Amino acid sequence: MNKFIFKIIRTTNDNRSVIPRLIVGLVFLSEGIQKFLFSETAGAGRFARIGFPDPELWAVFVAFFEISCGILVLMGLLTRIAAIPLLLIMTTAIITTKIPILTEKGFWNMAHESRTDFAMTMLLIFLLIYGAGKLSADYRMNLMEWRSKIQ
Repeated sequence: MNKFIFKIIRTTNDNRSVIPRLIVGLVFLSEGIQKFLFSETAGAGRFARIGFPDPELWAVFVAFFEISCGILVLMGLLTRIAAIPLLLIMTTAIITTKIPILTEKGFWNMAHESRTDFAMTMLLIFLLIYGAGKLSADYRMNLMEWRSKIQ
């Protein structure tokens, strides 16, 4: 395994990331599926109301990343890489939906509406810093790499 991948999958030797991974993975997996199931409220219709050009394309694009990266985070496979597109999705969501609330209704309304976005962003940053943890595919791959260097 090349050194770059080895550095990316490096993770802590404890279980501190299990709950953040479950939260992030399940929320994004659920949100991605909902974009297909409830297109008008969570998918293309929502993207159209926000003002995205070609909302159907964007809904499928975002849903694909939410589902695939959510699964990767749940498995603890390439967790840091999977966190990056999810952080971009969160940043876009904050800019397109929460900043307008801030300018129209003020800080406290925005703070209330953005609590989930804030929590998910902080959990993604946590996963970027600490990695997937001991109960993950990243840890197992890291362990196999370490064992191969000893032999």
